[in-house]
Amino acid sequence: DGYAASMVTGDVFNALLNTILKRGCMYVAGVKLQTILEEYEIMMRLAKENNHSIFLVHIKQIQRDSLRLIGSDEEVTTPEEEKLIASNNSVLKTFCFRKAYISFMFRSYDDAKEYVSKFYECRENAWANLMVTHVNHALYTGLISFWVARKSRDAQCWFARGNESKLTLKRWAESSPWTFENKWCLLEAEESFSH
Repeated sequence: DGYAASMVTGDVFNALLNTILKRGCMYVAGVKLQTILEEYEIMMRLAKENNHSIFLVHIKQIQRDSLRLIGSDEEVTTPEEEKLIASNNSVLKTFCFRKAYISFMFRSYDDAKEYVSKFYECRENAWANLMVTHVNHALYTGLISFWVARKSRDAQCWFARGNESKLTLKRWAESSPWTFENKWCLLEAEESFSH
């Protein structure tokens, strides 16, 4: 257990990173949202206690997403969060992705289009992602891009973005068909549906 080993050695940063990765997998795997909220509450305390602001902002974003999916409209951001989002391109990229994802889940076309556009604008100057995040970004930005392509006058740009995501998932599927082929096929279907 990466978390336990990191905590024994006093490496809180690595412990949080391990925890975020594990909880992120739980979130995308469909674990009960109430369980996710409880797990993220524990992580939030650890991040606060150890002054890990970037992790704290990420945790709060997923916590807010979970609350929205449960039915709450809580959208409170702290001044510290707003400052990090405005000053750190990687945090902004994650923020835009989370907003695009939730907008897509609730079929809010204009918001999904706005936030996925902002995601594409800032992703080149942001830190690399963990594998799970990278795959998730490719899947959902691809789904949103093909959705926008069907409704937009600027369809070619959105098809190109969707295809970029599809090719990313194809590379993942070649390395592990069992895990990623279904996601790649979903984007293939979305592209076909869009034409």
